[in-house]
Amino acid sequence: MADIFEKLMKNSGPLGQHRERAHGYFAFPKLEGEIGARMKFRGKEMIVWSLNNYLGLANHPEVRKADAEGSAQYGLAAPMGARMMSGNSNLHEQLEKELAAFVMKEDAMLMNYGYQGIMSAIDAICGRHDVIVYDAESHACIIDGLRLHPGHRYVFKHNDVDDCEKQLERATALIEKQKSGGILVITEGVFGMAGDQGKLKEIVALKDKFQFRLLVDDAHGFGCLGATGAGAGELQGCQDGIDLYFSTFAKSMASIGAFMAGDKVIIDFIRYNIRSQIFAKSVPMPFVVGNLKRLELLRNLPEMRAKLWHNALRLQNGLKEKGFDIGNTNTMVTPVYMKGGVEEATAMVMDLRENYKIFCSIVVYPVIPKGHIIYRLIPTAAHSDEDIDLTLKAFTETKAKLDAGAYKAEMIPDMAEVK
Repeated sequence: MADIFEKLMKNSGPLGQHRERAHGYFAFPKLEGEIGARMKFRGKEMIVWSLNNYLGLANHPEVRKADAEGSAQYGLAAPMGARMMSGNSNLHEQLEKELAAFVMKEDAMLMNYGYQGIMSAIDAICGRHDVIVYDAESHACIIDGLRLHPGHRYVFKHNDVDDCEKQLERATALIEKQKSGGILVITEGVFGMAGDQGKLKEIVALKDKFQFRLLVDDAHGFGCLGATGAGAGELQGCQDGIDLYFSTFAKSMASIGAFMAGDKVIIDFIRYNIRSQIFAKSVPMPFVVGNLKRLELLRNLPEMRAKLWHNALRLQNGLKEKGFDIGNTNTMVTPVYMKGGVEEATAMVMDLRENYKIFCSIVVYPVIPKGHIIYRLIPTAAHSDEDIDLTLKAFTETKAKLDAGAYKAEMIPDMAEVK
């Protein structure tokens, strides 16, 4: 019998194989200082494009005040225990009520974390005779939820409504053969890597032909899209057709936690059957107090959303004018697609950080195919026109170096020499 740890020591996994070289710089970097458009990395001020602080709420004075007062009044321990047993409060219920009203649903329930929350919700909703139909580019939290599902699941090509219809036909045929079960379709309001919206309106229209329920993960759309900020469903005019609306507080709210909203009878079922919440400590009071304030600002300060979109469009239009490929994004998420290997991407990131003071996230193989590079820029309401102009200049110059072959492997400095 082998030691179960032996394989872990021999194989670090697709990302961990580079950990000795990457740790602290490319992976697990430390950004320091007040959260904002400019922070310090390794002692140097950077323009930061890697934070989902979409509306700039992380350091809004009213938010900081609410967080501080909530901590001072309640501490981090309250309420003690799981929500069902001893961890409930009037403020938890007030936040749920306000969230439900904001996204135009009957009821909502709080979750400690978005990732574990949606995984566990899928597990609570779907039994072994049920079939899940989902978008191929769904977030990892959805994929992990699918791994808990004991029944069948069918994937449709990303945002391909025709293929979604084909998978619904397969799912319907299977259920008719089983003579039991139902169908849950899962997609996203905004796909966080490519920045394109899910085809929510078109998928909702398929309800005229098929019987299914729709769960939408709108983590990136909540607070940012729609006339009031209620998300991608509001923007596309199909919020009523979304049966379960999910979002996290970690993006536009710049906080911790999540919620799911829908018809009261369904939310009540989830509330009493979602294992990750039943057997976990309740959301601490300071987060509840702080999230009530954040939601108030989402409702009452549309100028934050307007500033976000000013910055997003200025950045995206600037990139397109300079010949960059930003794909099919129709949200604030801004991918920049380039060609090159891991070594070239490594050198380019270091050049951007060390010489241009630009900090942004990069995606390379094995997450995407070899020979491709994706920069993922996250504009926020906190960025300035100057931040955008300096970034456009830096990208133009480093792209020219990439095309000229200046970032080949032999050009990468030893990490020990980078101060």
